Amino acid sequence: MLGKVLIANRGEIALRILRACRELDIPVVAAYSTADRDQKHVLLAEEAVCIGPPPSTQSYLNMASLMSTAEVTGAEAIHPGYGFLSENADFAESVEQSGFVFIGPRAETIRLMGDKTSAIQEMQAAGVPCVPGSGAPLTADDSANRKLAQKIGFPVIIKAAGGGGGRGMHVVYEAKSLAGAIDMARREAASFFGNPAVYMEKYLELPRHIEVQVLADNHGNAIHLGERDCSPQRRHQKVVEEAPAPGITPEQRAMIGKLCTDACKRIGYRGAGTFEFLYEGGEFHFIEMNTRIQVEHPVTEMVTGVDLVAEQLRIASGEELRYTQDDIVIRGHAIECRINAEHAETFVPSPGKIEAYHAPGGPGIRMDSHIYAGYSVPPHYDSLIGKLIAHADTREGAVARLDMALSEMVVEGINTNIALHKRIIHDPKHIEGGVSIHWLEQKLREEKSRG
Repeated sequence: MLGKVLIANRGEIALRILRACRELDIPVVAAYSTADRDQKHVLLAEEAVCIGPPPSTQSYLNMASLMSTAEVTGAEAIHPGYGFLSENADFAESVEQSGFVFIGPRAETIRLMGDKTSAIQEMQAAGVPCVPGSGAPLTADDSANRKLAQKIGFPVIIKAAGGGGGRGMHVVYEAKSLAGAIDMARREAASFFGNPAVYMEKYLELPRHIEVQVLADNHGNAIHLGERDCSPQRRHQKVVEEAPAPGITPEQRAMIGKLCTDACKRIGYRGAGTFEFLYEGGEFHFIEMNTRIQVEHPVTEMVTGVDLVAEQLRIASGEELRYTQDDIVIRGHAIECRINAEHAETFVPSPGKIEAYHAPGGPGIRMDSHIYAGYSVPPHYDSLIGKLIAHADTREGAVARLDMALSEMVVEGINTNIALHKRIIHDPKHIEGGVSIHWLEQKLREEKSRG
């Protein structure tokens, strides 16, 4: 097992990693910015080192500072969590070239799957179903691009090859708008990701967002842990996630899961990862792979009983997977709400001091959060302050427990989106299950129009 782990992250995921390390008797070093000196994982870690001022470019994205911290503290491995440097191939490469263990995939795998066009080509070769599209970066030939769009069929969507999070994406409904959309997407892609390459796909009108969790080791073993439905989204950011996905049959789960594990073996994947799909008309369409632990991993943990972060640590230490595919059984249903420090209607961020905090409890309730009464939410980072997860034997039972937990939860001194989550889970469409990725934004527009 690993000797000492440097946590190169903050917030709830840093605390989650610390807890997994504690269970495996692994000492922890917390790397923190000056804005995060009062974070719970910083206070609990065996060692804590300040790596810079609040701006992430000078702290959590500062590779040199993180590497020197690992060196000085004698850390053996670095866990990047999610966000920040978790999918930065250069960082992963530097970590391993410097003699440390990167708790995640190899740098070449991150590069392969981080570029959307190379990822799509690799998945096509592996037999994973993909959205019809260019399959490669678009050229500067407007005529060729127009012919390609007509072959795919309007509407199409232009996406940044090196991007994500909705940036550099443009939907095009007719040929006359295509060239301008491609130029705009290229400029945005260059600005946001330092890579102007864009590609084209068929725009699916009402898809769901379904993703498959995988684990793979250094010994050629790979398993999947079922799927999650992450369709309720706002501005391409997930808001509510659940497992298993409503309406997905065991046969579909086994089929798409095997394709994903076969793809893992093909690319030599290592660690935890997620294959993301758009699902429409009973068909899966691969869009990207996240080569890290996901924010929404707890719902998979709740229905499978597998500690994904602990498995990341075991895999990074060189162990073989402790599970075979037959060991993975989906039990019950789990739903997660992302609790953000923001206004529930205007979505304006709400940093500041938490005057009072009460975490909900009861059977099947899990609260992953780093906040506490007296903690001040800094204005420098993502507004996520916690994840509330409910698990029960049935989806209806999980929703009922989640409703009760949301009513019990108290966060005073700042605004949160708890009221939004109450509106979501009481909506008849969400109760029915299987909403599209556009449903939540449409719901919010309708609420706004009604005043």
